Amino acid sequence: MTAGLLLAFVLGYFALLLGVAWWTSRRADDAAFFVGSRTSPWWLVAFGMIGTSLSGVTFVSVPGAVSLTQFGYLQVVLGQVLGYGLIACVLLPLYHRMGLSSIYGYLDQRLGAQAGRTGALAFVASRTLGATARLYLVVAVLQDMILAAWGVPFWLTAAVILLMILLYTVEGGVRTIVYTDTLQTAGMLLGLLVCTAFLLQRLGLSPLEGLAQMQARGLATVFGTDPLSARWFPKQIIAGVFIAVAMTGMDQEMMQKSLSVRRLADAQKNLLVLAVVMLVVVSVFLYLGGLLALYAPTVDLHVAGDRLFPAVVLGHLPVAVQVLFVMALVSALFPSADGALTALTSSTCIDLLRLPLRADLDGAARTRIRRCIHAGYSVLFMLLVLGFKALDDPSMIGLTLKIATYTYGPLLGLFGFGVLTRRRLRGGGVMAVALAAPALCWLIDAQQQRLFGGWQIGLELLLLNGLLTFAGLWAISRPDAR
Repeated sequence: MTAGLLLAFVLGYFALLLGVAWWTSRRADDAAFFVGSRTSPWWLVAFGMIGTSLSGVTFVSVPGAVSLTQFGYLQVVLGQVLGYGLIACVLLPLYHRMGLSSIYGYLDQRLGAQAGRTGALAFVASRTLGATARLYLVVAVLQDMILAAWGVPFWLTAAVILLMILLYTVEGGVRTIVYTDTLQTAGMLLGLLVCTAFLLQRLGLSPLEGLAQMQARGLATVFGTDPLSARWFPKQIIAGVFIAVAMTGMDQEMMQKSLSVRRLADAQKNLLVLAVVMLVVVSVFLYLGGLLALYAPTVDLHVAGDRLFPAVVLGHLPVAVQVLFVMALVSALFPSADGALTALTSSTCIDLLRLPLRADLDGAARTRIRRCIHAGYSVLFMLLVLGFKALDDPSMIGLTLKIATYTYGPLLGLFGFGVLTRRRLRGGGVMAVALAAPALCWLIDAQQQRLFGGWQIGLELLLLNGLLTFAGLWAISRPDAR
């Protein structure tokens, strides 16, 4: 298949996104940008959040990792399902009762302005690094599949894609991405199912026969049974719980969409439906990864990791499937980047610059500042994508989760301290605690062989990070005198 034809499909898809953005951004104001005017249908939000939660990393990296870690990633997802239940029962009622536009307003009201700003800065670091890591992977695949053949440099591919995202999010914000994410999620899931069906056909297997062969090859192992290993199932499930709580319940991008739903009960339904659907969809991604591992030796393909899925599709499946794969990959790309760009802009405007409280600025001035911040984050995304290009990690799913254990730990500690205690902070020191906890975790991680012998710390480093933050906040706080 020619690169020109693939590019034509990508441009056509982008034109469709621009049409949706134009329709949804008509008469959009700051309330529409930040929380969709709180009129988003819950079922639409739930479906669109699947694409945001999964992203291009899941689409490419999870199937590619099966040959190395089998179905072990499902342990984390099972923990995430439990974490979504905690968010729906504990955090969502809190956010809706307070009528927040940014969830870090809770930290501001409960622990003071410094805690609110620290939470917002932790989110900015977390989401910026996580979103650009995901963005890099999909840009790299599109570069290899389409534009490298024309001699287009990687930086130009990344710049054009970021410009596309900027164009359709700059006005409508959340109101727009609720609808575009729904379209993109549908495209990603369609690509997943079609690629799975074609691989089964090429292998001459029924779905159950495919699973049986994976089990015979040792590819379908879910639960780690070695207590010393980082993949021991209690560690992975506990890590999954706190990954969901921190990366969804304490993440402005994810909660911004739930806050755009008017009724709390509907927002809770949105999250619980998302949890069930996520479990099913990730299971299918892992099943697809098993099929890729079975199929690659039959065509003498010696590729592993993130490059396996694209190599099989583009080298050995029909043209129609190749087109669908590209469209699904693009669909997986946009939800993680457009939502991050919008949420980062919202948090910066509301939590860091306090634009809604600026009486010296009229509506037009606030809108101009919001647009400049939106464009500024696009430039930052570009620089970080180039940084990940230089790093070129072979498995981005592992890298993004590792980043999360360091950057979301302070958020976990801050929110945990606010919800579980009635203590008050005694002034400064919040930022110092939020920096010290991840730094200490990095030292522990680097020296864990010396400290713990054969015991390995994996993704549960996130929980340790949160506990250290919690302990630091306790040390600089006092009992509430009221």
